Amino acid sequence: ESGEIEKVKRCTGGLVCPAQAVERLKHFVSRDAFDIEGLGEKQITAFWEDGRIKQPGDIFRLAAEDGKAHGALAENEGWGAQSVAKLFAAIDLRRDIGLDRFVFALGIRHIGQANAKLLARSYGGLDAFIDAIVAAQDRDGAAWAELLNIDGIGTKVAAALVDFFAEAHNLDAVRDLQTQLSRIEPPAQAQSDSPIAGKTVVFTGTLETMSRGAAKAQAETLGAKVAGSVSAKTDIVVAGPGAGSKRKKAEELGLDVYDEAAWRTLIGA
Repeated sequence: ESGEIEKVKRCTGGLVCPAQAVERLKHFVSRDAFDIEGLGEKQITAFWEDGRIKQPGDIFRLAAEDGKAHGALAENEGWGAQSVAKLFAAIDLRRDIGLDRFVFALGIRHIGQANAKLLARSYGGLDAFIDAIVAAQDRDGAAWAELLNIDGIGTKVAAALVDFFAEAHNLDAVRDLQTQLSRIEPPAQAQSDSPIAGKTVVFTGTLETMSRGAAKAQAETLGAKVAGSVSAKTDIVVAGPGAGSKRKKAEELGLDVYDEAAWRTLIGA
């Protein structure tokens, strides 16, 4: 990994760390995050240096604050009334954002696009997500166990999430940003009329006709939640060759255990 990424990771100040604030803000507006047209690295750096933007929520206050403490942006070199109006319009377009983009944009260590989508699908809304991660500070509690049970979220990722939201200034910055947005969209609704909609599924053992990733994606598209371990909350266990302790636990709990062929028949694959 590059030195720059490592520097960001070592900085414990999160969204408002002075040493890394500009890099975090650049990430925030990047293509796979908030993707604000006309607000790139050059503009972010300039706005940071003249005090217009210190944290993400400030981006969405640029228009309201224009001409106040830091003077009118249109009077700055390289700007004019038309370009300023265009920028403010581009910012307003992003007041409606998907939850997965929102989570990815925060620049939390280990939270790339794939994990951001996993978390968005698992929690469904920003408040539910934040409440769960804050509650997961208790490593003996249900919220921590549920976080770890999301298939694909291990202890390293879970700890990074918990550490991020344990910093009061990070939580404040996220809440501040939330006040500036009009809508944070939940993940696209999966099929609700499938036989596995709303069910919690665990895959164990070797899958022979599809990859584990493809099977998980298909299950989620059909409205299921994919978990990493078997518990009383599990509805279906799909067990391929080599399934061991998870299959045994499923049988002890009296859960429905399917082989791969039966699973494919169930979902109509």
